[in-house]
Amino acid sequence: MAMKETQPCPSLCWLMLMLLSPCFRMLHADEVELLWSFKSSVNDPFQHLSNWNPSLTFCKWQGISCGNNSRVNVIDLSSKNISGKLSSSIFQLPFIETINLSSNQLAGEIPHDMFSASRSSLRYLNLSNNNLTGSIPAGPNPSLEIFDLSNNMLSGKIPEEIGSLSSLKFLDLGGNVLVGRIPISITNITGLQVLTLASNQLVGVIPAELGRLKSLKWIYMGYNNLSGEIPNEIGQLTSLNHLDLVYNNLTGEIPSSLGNLSNLQYLFLYQNKLKGLIPRSIFDLKNLVSLDLSDNSLSGQIPELIIQMQNLEILHLFSNNFTGKIPTALGSLPRLQVLQLWSNKLSGEIPKDLGKLNNLTVLDLSTNSLTGKIPGGLCNSGYLFKLILFSNSLEGEIPKSLGACRSLQRVRLQDNGLSGELPPEFTKLSLVYFLDISSNHLSGRIDGRKWEMYSLKMLNLARNRFSGHLPNSFGSNKLENLDLSHNGFSGPIPHSFGNLLELMQLKLNENKLFGNIPENLCSCNKLVSLDLSHNHLSGQLPTGFSNIPVLSQLDVSQNQLSGEVPRNLGTVESLVEVNISHNHFHGSLPSTGAFLAINASAVAGNDLCGGDASSGLAPCRRARSLTRWLVVVYFLAGFILLAITAFSIIFLRRRKHMELKKVENEDGVWELQFFHKKVSQSMTIDDIFSSTKQENVISSGKEGILYNGLAIMSNMQFVVKEIRVVHSIPPSVWAEISEFGMLQHPNIVKLTGVCRSDKVAYLVYEYIDGSKTLNEVLRNLSWERRRKIAVGIARALRYLHCYCFPSVTVGNMSPENVTIDGNDEPRLRVNLPYELLPTVPECLISSTYVAPETRKTKEVTEKSDMYGFGLILIQLLTGKSPDDPEFGAQENIVEWARYCYSDCHLDLWVDPGIRSHPSSSLQQNHIVEAMNLALYCTATDPTARPGASHVYTTLHTAFKTTSWGLALNCSSPS
Repeated sequence: MAMKETQPCPSLCWLMLMLLSPCFRMLHADEVELLWSFKSSVNDPFQHLSNWNPSLTFCKWQGISCGNNSRVNVIDLSSKNISGKLSSSIFQLPFIETINLSSNQLAGEIPHDMFSASRSSLRYLNLSNNNLTGSIPAGPNPSLEIFDLSNNMLSGKIPEEIGSLSSLKFLDLGGNVLVGRIPISITNITGLQVLTLASNQLVGVIPAELGRLKSLKWIYMGYNNLSGEIPNEIGQLTSLNHLDLVYNNLTGEIPSSLGNLSNLQYLFLYQNKLKGLIPRSIFDLKNLVSLDLSDNSLSGQIPELIIQMQNLEILHLFSNNFTGKIPTALGSLPRLQVLQLWSNKLSGEIPKDLGKLNNLTVLDLSTNSLTGKIPGGLCNSGYLFKLILFSNSLEGEIPKSLGACRSLQRVRLQDNGLSGELPPEFTKLSLVYFLDISSNHLSGRIDGRKWEMYSLKMLNLARNRFSGHLPNSFGSNKLENLDLSHNGFSGPIPHSFGNLLELMQLKLNENKLFGNIPENLCSCNKLVSLDLSHNHLSGQLPTGFSNIPVLSQLDVSQNQLSGEVPRNLGTVESLVEVNISHNHFHGSLPSTGAFLAINASAVAGNDLCGGDASSGLAPCRRARSLTRWLVVVYFLAGFILLAITAFSIIFLRRRKHMELKKVENEDGVWELQFFHKKVSQSMTIDDIFSSTKQENVISSGKEGILYNGLAIMSNMQFVVKEIRVVHSIPPSVWAEISEFGMLQHPNIVKLTGVCRSDKVAYLVYEYIDGSKTLNEVLRNLSWERRRKIAVGIARALRYLHCYCFPSVTVGNMSPENVTIDGNDEPRLRVNLPYELLPTVPECLISSTYVAPETRKTKEVTEKSDMYGFGLILIQLLTGKSPDDPEFGAQENIVEWARYCYSDCHLDLWVDPGIRSHPSSSLQQNHIVEAMNLALYCTATDPTARPGASHVYTTLHTAFKTTSWGLALNCSSPS
């Protein structure tokens, strides 16, 4: 028989052994029993507690320390992967001073008698980075100095009794789901030095009474929903070293009193709604090391007074409304390493003195109105690795001195007016992995030189005036994105491009290339997008394109290709967009998925036949033998007969509960129809009416009101949606509703019935126990759980778009239409068929989740559904909603996401709720790649968006491998 895990005998047995021991009087049985009680309540998979046994005195047990009196005063079991519930026994140890159980897997509630059970000796309590739930225990403890409950799942309000912890010096409640306001009682803890309440859901204003806590050195309240102005009283905290109020809804101006914080080294106020000028007093903070006021609405000029901040290392003022010139004083800050002023309204030239910065590593001045030339000495420090100057009006040549900047890794100079040739030295920068100099006026040849860019992953030279042949090599076999489009390149496509096995996007369109398409391009198995259009290529289309496993977009239009289109092209499910127009192809169009319902413009200008009506091609003529024709006829006849028989059986069984019933009452005549037998047998029209009361309201919006309902006789719950646009809905629509009732999919909320009159209609949906809307569950979900939700939504869209005939569109892909059950499984609610209405309802058009083209044409398509899905995916990744006020008319969440994604600094855009989970650091590549997919789905051009099947396949399978991606030319900053 297999032996179970060896454990010491139960506490009673153990105590009996100890009573028999001659050393018993030397031990303290009460403490032993309390420790043993703790051990028995937890799981210890790595046996860290294996030496907790009678053979050793407990003072020598793992994680236990004793004082001079041989009594337990320290328990330190941090990062031991211990799980289970937290026993109150350890708080009853009479001489305990320190309890550290941080970074484990403890779950359940913190014992509410924690403070009453613990003696006055407890000074240090750290339960951070566990999975603890429930509320924060309340009660006095006169000796507690360190109290850390951060990064759990604690909920409720911060108790008022927190102020009774009079000796507290360190309080960290960050990374939970606490709600409500910051209690004023916290300001009674006059000796408090560190206060962290970040990454919760706190609301209200920052208490002005914080000014009483003169010992405070650290305030971190970021990532909440705090509002109002920053209190002037914070300027009284002269011991403050770190002030962080980021990602809130703070308004008003930055108080000038902050200039009194002479010891302040870190001031972070980014991602708020602050306005006005930077107070001149801020520049008196001579000890400041890092200043981040980005993503606000600050205005005015950046004053030359900044020269007073001689200790400044990091300056972030991007995404504001600053005007005027970049101050030359910045060049006199000896320690400045990172300077980011992008997305403002700055003008004038880049100060030449920036080259004097001996420690400069990051310079980002993009998306301004800067003019003049790029200073030649920007890399004099020898440490510059990121140079971002795109979307300005810079002119002249790229300085040759930059070619000697061996530290450079990321260079983006696109969308300027740069001219001249690409300096030969530039192609020898071995650390550069990202180079974008597109959309300039650069010219000359790039093939007569040796490229030694060994780290290169992304190269974009598009929209310039380069000529000559394409280089055989760029020095790197790591290239993932290569865009050489819209130039004057000529000659053949080098065969060596087939050796770029990491390539995901290749754009050579709008050049003068000729010759055959190299067959070995088909060796690029990670290729997602290939655009060779508008060249002079000839010969046949390589048959190997049919086997590239993730190819999604293929455009070879406007060339001189000939022969037949390969029969198997499009059999790979990923291929969703093909354009072979204006070549010399002949024969029949392949009957594969990529060519089903293909747009006529994508195959025009050839000698092709076949395809369905959408292709615009004539049917192919093929001789068939009479015998074969008869076989086909007999087969079809048999199949049709079988289908009719099966349908008749199903129809007869379902007719009873699907038939339309008319019911009269005092409110008029009602039409009632149920789509499922169980519902028709359990629910009446009175059940529906009784649910539509104010106390049953779940939510109320422009599209209607949701109610909770209960069929009394059967005790069956359901959800009712009230719609009051019935007078504008033609009768033909209601005939189509029954089709929606037949939708059967685990990720779609079942429509079980309809009840309507001339003035109002009620749609009856299944009730999902424990469900919440996506917005309600999003906060603090790990990436694994968010990805599961994304996969489920994509699965539902694939079913609606690809397996329903005719296909079904959702229309408003908003989080309110996504219900999440207790297993993190999403259910998509499909509403009225918008495409059948005379006009799309205004409530749909006004939704921020609706695609731009739908707002103009009022036409809902599968591509517009994908746009909404892309927004939901962005929201899952960033925690931000398109409805956030920060995304105004000039900038929306898609533009913001493109900007942030391209910089690949996750801390700038990933939801803190994801980052709070320990596993997030292992999933950074997956998170970045998911944003890639989201931006692909929200492309401005609807034809560039992927289909639901492709999105589902990508999300479902991508994270099983270590690397995946959808190539995307994000015209985005950084």
